[in-house]
Amino acid sequence: MDRIIEVDRLSVVYRDTTAVDGISFHVDRGEVFGLLGTNGAGKTTTLDVLEGYRAPSAGTVRVMGCDPRRDHDQLAPRVGILLQEAAFFETLTVAQTVTAWRRFHVEPQPLERVLEAVGLSSRAHVRCSQLSGGERRRLDLALALLGGPELLYLDEPTTGMDPEARQECLDLVRRLVEDGTTVVLTTHYLEEAEVLADRVAIMNDGRIEATGTLSEMRRLAGDSRITFGIDPSWVDALPVREAVTVQRHPDTARVTICAGDPQRVLRELSDWAAVTDVRLDELTVQPGGLAEVFRRIAENASQRSVA
Repeated sequence: MDRIIEVDRLSVVYRDTTAVDGISFHVDRGEVFGLLGTNGAGKTTTLDVLEGYRAPSAGTVRVMGCDPRRDHDQLAPRVGILLQEAAFFETLTVAQTVTAWRRFHVEPQPLERVLEAVGLSSRAHVRCSQLSGGERRRLDLALALLGGPELLYLDEPTTGMDPEARQECLDLVRRLVEDGTTVVLTTHYLEEAEVLADRVAIMNDGRIEATGTLSEMRRLAGDSRITFGIDPSWVDALPVREAVTVQRHPDTARVTICAGDPQRVLRELSDWAAVTDVRLDELTVQPGGLAEVFRRIAENASQRSVA
């Protein structure tokens, strides 16, 4: 694979604080790479180095074969960046803002194409001060796409968007990747990473604690979750040996079972329900996901700090 980003033993130290502690990873051309972690894990500092805004304290970083800080001017036309927060001239309209930013690119994308891509065509003549939080985020994304970037950094891209706008944003990212764009994504919405990312790295306290494909992360997560609704009077009779969580409501109980062998548990539940004539409503099975990996990493970190 053509590695578009290579990070080798990167460390960043602020005075007496180590923000990034010897991490290594790579990003292949044409993939979505999710860099995940809680606040303070070191994600934004890592992105600052990749984008050329901060020098490493130790280690090396190469982006498309270049040093992102020394060769910033060479890389800039090939890279798009969506920061967590951006500032606009509030009195300018959406179209005026994009037009102003087009001057920073040698071959900018047409105004109409960019606005259509992010769903702002109908808001072209609205002042930035009148945009909602989600619309401002769409405008951020439009500016990041103006140069037709080969590599796109997305730092919390859907913050403030309603569900429909979020889905449109995810669909746009998919189309960009299909057209060959490489994406580095940070997000607190783990379901976005599970939908979009080819591989992820999970950071904690400046270090990468887990990395791999989504399938590898699910195996690391362990137990699947079996969820269904049932008459509350039957909860205590369930034929399961696994951990059970129950949310009780007046007319029903929502049961969640953590199962290492979901096929066996489903078979036992099905046989029991048939014999007792009990309904298992809205039964679903979900493999362990990123949220479970996060939980395990947090538990391990807590145990290390106690030790």
